[in-house]
Amino acid sequence: MSITFSPALIFGIFIVLYLLSCVKILKEYERGVIFRLGRLLPKPKGPGIIFVFKPIDKMVRVSLRTVTLDVPPQDIITKDNVSVKVSAVVYFRVMDANRCITEVEDFGFATSQMSQTTLRSVVGQREFDDLLAERDKINACIQDILDKQTEPWGIKVSNVEIKHVDITEELRRAMARQAEAERERRAKVINAEGEQQAAVKLVEAATMMRDHPMALQMRYLQTLVEIASENNSTTVFPIPIDLLKAFTEKKS
Repeated sequence: MSITFSPALIFGIFIVLYLLSCVKILKEYERGVIFRLGRLLPKPKGPGIIFVFKPIDKMVRVSLRTVTLDVPPQDIITKDNVSVKVSAVVYFRVMDANRCITEVEDFGFATSQMSQTTLRSVVGQREFDDLLAERDKINACIQDILDKQTEPWGIKVSNVEIKHVDITEELRRAMARQAEAERERRAKVINAEGEQQAAVKLVEAATMMRDHPMALQMRYLQTLVEIASENNSTTVFPIPIDLLKAFTEKKS
């Protein structure tokens, strides 16, 4: 028994297979950039089920999720001639799927190269101390430059963070010596300020005792109490210098 297929059935099967091959499913974070006969359609398609009529249409998938771009260590010479290796991380996402495909050949590679050159340019204009102390400002500066450069590509740079700053061993030892010298300087300044404050208080106390002689007598009694509390048999009696003048004058 032979089975024969009519041309209509064969054509129907071909149409069904063709339509099934035209069905594409895009995830929630994906968009499909469609080129119809080489011309870009105004709006990307997706998410969900879409139809791509081959070979008339050609679709390019684009992810709208935030991309974490690792910028490899860059050899940079700072403004004060310090050689460092700086690495960073860049966070960006596609805001316009059509532009990121039509305006640049490979937006991921282009953003990576732009991040490396911008990192070298910005860090090279700063001194080494600023690189360590003002990292937030440098991050904001790099982000602003990258955002302006990639905006025509339909890409938004959301954040830039300098990840690591590598320096030579000689520079590490020099920084350690500098930090130690700074700590010694602060200790000496604090000690000098303490001596100054103590001297001021002593002058104030002497002035008060001069204006109020009874205060000196009270201080003497307090000293005797402190000596007696230590089980000491020695007792100190202050003798006014005026009493000794009579002996010195007669002897002369």
